[in-house]
Amino acid sequence: MKFKKIAIIGKYPAAIESSEMNSQLIDLIEYLSKKDYELIIEEKTQKKIKITGYQSTPLHSIGAEADIAIIIGGDGTMLGVARSLLDEGIPMIGVNSGRFGFLADLNTKNMFASIDQVLNGNYDEDKRLLIESKVYRDKKVIYESFALNDVVIKSGVRLIELEVSINDKFVHTQRSDGIIVSTPTGTTAYALSAGGPILHPQLEALSIVPINPHTLSNRPIAIDATSEIDIKIVQMEEASLSIDGQIKFPLDKRDEIQITKAKKTISILHPKDYCYFEMLRNKLHWG
Repeated sequence: MKFKKIAIIGKYPAAIESSEMNSQLIDLIEYLSKKDYELIIEEKTQKKIKITGYQSTPLHSIGAEADIAIIIGGDGTMLGVARSLLDEGIPMIGVNSGRFGFLADLNTKNMFASIDQVLNGNYDEDKRLLIESKVYRDKKVIYESFALNDVVIKSGVRLIELEVSINDKFVHTQRSDGIIVSTPTGTTAYALSAGGPILHPQLEALSIVPINPHTLSNRPIAIDATSEIDIKIVQMEEASLSIDGQIKFPLDKRDEIQITKAKKTISILHPKDYCYFEMLRNKLHWG
């Protein structure tokens, strides 16, 4: 695939100030501007780094205008951008300026060479599945969203009691601090901290991981990604639904949450020398 229109997106929350990241963004823009590409700078990124002379576009419009998006930031930035670009399905390149970089995997020190490889067609396409969650209240959908990492139902103060069914088959009722339904991508995030398994990103599977279960026999399980997961709230004082750790929706005792594999996917492009297991070794400090 030939990439002509390239969107540049940075980590731009106002609370985060990084002169180093600003410099990296400017260096990348100046480097690519010397080549035969049309650059589109995400609107908030453009305002943050105060660079002019380039087309500036809001994040929600970038998918309709660019062929590919290059994101400099951490995995949180990648998650938010991925959901915003989902409808148009343009591929992404992630340059890690955060701490872990399971999604944003390119190193800032070697980003020019790595990005050149990808833009010149020397890449592997890594398609990641997403999950779709719907909250039903009195049999009506009151909230729905897509997640690349996970959907988390979590108590606010005390234990929450949840009834879990898969494909209309009752699994169990559990009392815990909550439950995580994770994609393979999300198994190296919150689900890993809660004791869940690591699933290779190409697996068509989901993991269901209890958070601090009252009964230790409640263990994480992995299921086919085509399964429908239904979670009913049996008892709670306060609880919320979290999407990728970035969107929070308050839950009610009447709510039922349905989680399914989304029809849409997102694509991350890696240089040919990228190795998922090498990334795990480096990030998790395996021997």
